[in-house]
Amino acid sequence: MIEFSPWPQELAARYRKAGYWIDQPLTGILDAQMAIRPMAEALVCGDRRLSYADLDRLSRNLAGRLAQAGLGHGDTALVQLPNVAEFYIVFFALLRIGVVPVNALYSHRRLELAAYAAQIKPRLVIAARGHELFRDDAFADELRAGGVQTLLLLDEDASAHSLNHWLEPGADLPEGAGPTPADQVAFFQLSGGSTGTPKLIPRTHNDYDYSIRASAEICAVTAQTRFLCALPAGHNFTLSSPGALGVFHAGGTVVMAPSPEPQTCFDLIAREGVTMAPLVPPAVALWLRAVEEEPARRAQLATLNQMLVGGASFAEATARRVPELLGCRLQQVFGMAEGLVNYTRLEDSAETIFTTQGRPISPDDEVRVLDQDGRPVPDGTAGALATRGPYTFRGYYRSPDHNAQAFDADGFYHSGDVVVRQGGYLRVVGRIKDQINRGGEKIAAEEIENLLLRHPDITHAALVATPDAWLGEKSCAFLVLRAGVEKLSPPALRRHLLDLGVAEYKLPDRFRFLPDLPLTAVGKIDKRRLRDSLATIAA
Repeated sequence: MIEFSPWPQELAARYRKAGYWIDQPLTGILDAQMAIRPMAEALVCGDRRLSYADLDRLSRNLAGRLAQAGLGHGDTALVQLPNVAEFYIVFFALLRIGVVPVNALYSHRRLELAAYAAQIKPRLVIAARGHELFRDDAFADELRAGGVQTLLLLDEDASAHSLNHWLEPGADLPEGAGPTPADQVAFFQLSGGSTGTPKLIPRTHNDYDYSIRASAEICAVTAQTRFLCALPAGHNFTLSSPGALGVFHAGGTVVMAPSPEPQTCFDLIAREGVTMAPLVPPAVALWLRAVEEEPARRAQLATLNQMLVGGASFAEATARRVPELLGCRLQQVFGMAEGLVNYTRLEDSAETIFTTQGRPISPDDEVRVLDQDGRPVPDGTAGALATRGPYTFRGYYRSPDHNAQAFDADGFYHSGDVVVRQGGYLRVVGRIKDQINRGGEKIAAEEIENLLLRHPDITHAALVATPDAWLGEKSCAFLVLRAGVEKLSPPALRRHLLDLGVAEYKLPDRFRFLPDLPLTAVGKIDKRRLRDSLATIAA
């Protein structure tokens, strides 16, 4: 079995008694649909349409061939695939034989993949020949030298290494040992950090299955849901919040898109009758801009009735424009691959939906909001978020130093988020590490960013620190302007902030205008690149 930090027995017993943990492997999601509606459409991927029976058959074919190759319990896999149907086929196949995968994002390169391989020592790698690392065999040979036994490539012509070949049926294929036990690790998620190599998060069948089931219920996912997967398929948001797995749980259909780019997604929504789409805030801004520039395109979104926005704090001013311009209802999501997920509820007031990031999934999600000395703060006061619960993990994989920093003596995970709680709902106001220390005065970057976004001519904003010999740090605001607006003057921007009641020390010291802001692999604004660009200019 893969080592991980388990929940204390008293908590595990509580979660089972409450019905959160039902001791069912994640393969039960697919098994349930095979029992009631096997011919229903599960996946749309380009011109391909896969029923639940197709998804089950192909995943079982692959599982049998992998088991025949000697892979099973105790083994790990490194998987890197784009947004294609094979991602889910591989995921269910590995679950069926108890091989524990890491799903690397397709944007990851040598640094990340080598780091994952060093951590989990995989015997199996499944990747795509179209990725730059696998266009020749150099990196594949490095992986084999490091202990990889089997390497399968999507779109590979040579049958011995072709994933497509391994999906074909075969005679007398074994079923393998079955999934890992429900209270053991099913797969690894990636931490959502925007800098450095993401840490690995062990997710058990029990904890992840509960998050999926509860999310599907809160988001009203049904067999009629047609879900657009335009963000990376392996990201926690698109996998389980409610994600593709929540849609499969309800018997709906997942429509694959290569990216959240508006042109492609709008066409897919119109063609496939998409009803639900999850996006990160920068992608929402692109969709809003596309409709502003071509109002007739809104007609393509006629079937879209629900947009989930998460992955980063969502500015109130932008949130209010979603139903107005895109014609769909908004549901805010604040979650983390480590566990805790919050949703605004469909029945919430418009003000709650526009101004908060929701409340936790579970009655047994324990949330603490703490000051810098670890003491609880009253409602309405910003503080550091700490949490534990039936689907929040208990420790990063083989990372004792990180775990010592991230967890307290009570087993609460300290996420690094700065939040305000009011009536059980959370509003994200920043990150502990995303603060600017200007001469001893602390500035929460997201506070200023959200206020800048209230300017009608600003569509994206990011505030970053820049070194200063006298104050220690100053701030620079990177801005993307509405189409047709060439520039705004710094005095006018500072006056905009002052009119909103901002203290003078929080005013940005510098402004820079860009056509677009750089993004990380999971769609968050890449502040490291912005800081690096300032250092390059200074040099």
